[in-house]
Amino acid sequence: MSVFLFIVGACLGSFYLVLGKRLPVGEDIVKSRSKCDSCGHELHFFDLIPLLSFLFLRGRCRYCHERIDVLCPLIEVVMGCFFAFSYIYFGLSYEMYIFDIISSLMIIIFISDFSYYIILDSPLVGSIILITICKLCYYGPVETGKSLLCGLAMFACMYLVMLIGNFIFKRESLGGGDIKFAFIIGYVLGIRLGLCAIILSTFLALPYSFAALNLKKNNEVPYGPFLASSLFIVFLFIPKFLGLLEVLFG
Repeated sequence: MSVFLFIVGACLGSFYLVLGKRLPVGEDIVKSRSKCDSCGHELHFFDLIPLLSFLFLRGRCRYCHERIDVLCPLIEVVMGCFFAFSYIYFGLSYEMYIFDIISSLMIIIFISDFSYYIILDSPLVGSIILITICKLCYYGPVETGKSLLCGLAMFACMYLVMLIGNFIFKRESLGGGDIKFAFIIGYVLGIRLGLCAIILSTFLALPYSFAALNLKKNNEVPYGPFLASSLFIVFLFIPKFLGLLEVLFG
């Protein structure tokens, strides 16, 4: 099962790279064929086999012999490891499916937000639909409704933070994608753990923000990857964070 899930994750990782790179610039991922970034030559199915094509081609395009972006096999390996790990760590369970959805969304957000400073709506909507299906199957409509209210509460909280930030800094302080992603955080974790994830994301973002502002002289910092990472970390260690909340607040 772990080997099978690794293969599934690697194949999806290749697809997520396409989503994160093409959708923000308006490319059609359904009708358009995959092509080499260097020469523009259309790639055939045997050029797109996850990991194996990169190894057989020795990391170079079959047609122009330019180096293939190492990000391609890296994401395939990472997603394969995430999917295999989810089964090893959680077993075949609700947590395994949610972990796979979270890790998939995190990878897409890393690609799109770091590349184009945008969080795509379609992966967010798709993730919400998949999470809802999992919740309905495992916990029923009542618990799913409660989780939905927690998601709306986190959305409202982040929207309020955006309004305050806009007023203080006289410019856009949070992107719309960040606020929408806060809904998923509340939907998955609930309010208490969701707030933990939001707080953790600020600490994760702080070193990168400091470096970007001082080294790149760039006032725009992608916040989505750090929100996604915090959701990933808190979900993976829910018992630890619940214990921490119990110690702090009783």
